[in-house]
Amino acid sequence: MPSSAPNMLSKCTIFPDQKSSMGNLKLSVSDLPMLSCHYIQKGCLFTEPSLPIHTLIPLLKSALSRTLSLFPPLAGRLHTDSQGYVYITCNDAGVDFVHAIATGIYIRDLLSPPDVSQSFKEFFLFDRKVSYSGHSSPLLAVQVTELPDGFFIGCAVNHAVTDGTSFWNFFNTFAQVCRGANNCIRNVPDFRRDCILISKAVLRLPEGGPKVTFNADAPLRERIFSFSREAIQRLKTRANNRRLTEAYDASELMHKQSNDHRHQKENGKVATILENWFKSSAVNSKPQTATAGETVEISSFQSVCALLWRAVTRARKFPASKTTTFRMAVNCRHRIEPKLEAYYFGNAIQSVPTFASAGEVLSQDLRWCAEQLNKSVKAHDEAMVRRFVEDWESNPRCFPLGNPDGASITMGSSPRFPMYDNDLGWGRPLAVRSGRANKFDGKISAFPGRDGSGTVDLEVVLAPETMAGLESDPEFMLYASSQL
Repeated sequence: MPSSAPNMLSKCTIFPDQKSSMGNLKLSVSDLPMLSCHYIQKGCLFTEPSLPIHTLIPLLKSALSRTLSLFPPLAGRLHTDSQGYVYITCNDAGVDFVHAIATGIYIRDLLSPPDVSQSFKEFFLFDRKVSYSGHSSPLLAVQVTELPDGFFIGCAVNHAVTDGTSFWNFFNTFAQVCRGANNCIRNVPDFRRDCILISKAVLRLPEGGPKVTFNADAPLRERIFSFSREAIQRLKTRANNRRLTEAYDASELMHKQSNDHRHQKENGKVATILENWFKSSAVNSKPQTATAGETVEISSFQSVCALLWRAVTRARKFPASKTTTFRMAVNCRHRIEPKLEAYYFGNAIQSVPTFASAGEVLSQDLRWCAEQLNKSVKAHDEAMVRRFVEDWESNPRCFPLGNPDGASITMGSSPRFPMYDNDLGWGRPLAVRSGRANKFDGKISAFPGRDGSGTVDLEVVLAPETMAGLESDPEFMLYASSQL
């Protein structure tokens, strides 16, 4: 593929088109831990616009200015007062906007599998900037990169200011305004700060601010694996102990392996996997219940997560006694009373861990793994949200993002986020991609599929040897395919 880093054509500061009257917004117990995380980097790849670039760039700048008036915090800065409380000061200081061009990179180059193109990493500003830097840097930066046959809009936004729900509401609103729909904005953000997430506890930070809690230079591979609606349905049916699907998928797996010469050298390993699968799933599976008379229904996404948990654990080749962790980001907006507005602006997430030994993950069936995840999420009710808040207040700290023991999977983002609802006036995005931010071994991000039919894409980041194991895992690849 051509190697052509983008060249910056222009850089400026974009200010809101209306002066903000909003006061300071105090960071919550969900915001503050993110001060040690990188800025979120997410963006959309588009085909060539229906208007010339000299018209497009002013249009995007104008739309961003009007959108910032609807999201005043993004044009502000962080401020720590004399007591140690951290606020967003809505002072209209503005955001960075860069227009760049990459003449040697085509859409086909960017979307060619197997690994995610490194060129995407060059389409974002604030590379590896820590969110604490928002005290002196803009909280948002937008880079528009021209390609010979399209363009990419990459946003870098402070993670102590937004979570995925808030970010995609901003991006969707920006797209609405860009295509001229600013008089009927669908999802107005809510900036209130009167819930249990707002605390009197003070997070004491080191001089100069916190550092990221993982090695950002560790060698990694990144791939997008897609799950079709049909594959997800089969997986969900299997996870819910429908034996016909178990038998069908086992038969398909055996047929696939017998006709795939690439795996002939690994027949012994495949045979062992198949044998264990039949023993734990097709033969011994019995409907399990959470309580007497209450059958647990495993969701589609929990089924996909369980499949990933098993395959990554298998690829990491742990001893049976090794404890593995699967973390999921849980939206708390609807879990507390009174409920937060659906478009509450800020972070309203908590990281929910599920623990199991490697031996349990691999010897039990898919349903067992999915049910452990189901139990963790189901148990995260209002009482658990409050317990998490109280635990943080007793020991205020930044979130330890990363994989220190090598046995964790961290699932972020969501296939429910409206990532493709971003028609700027000439069509939906071709793809959604992220930058280098917050990438480490075991970091997974879930995206909706572009077709809107219920497909799911997983952005999988793993150590190279673990990725190689995942790519050759027969159970995982029966359901997953590389995104083209």
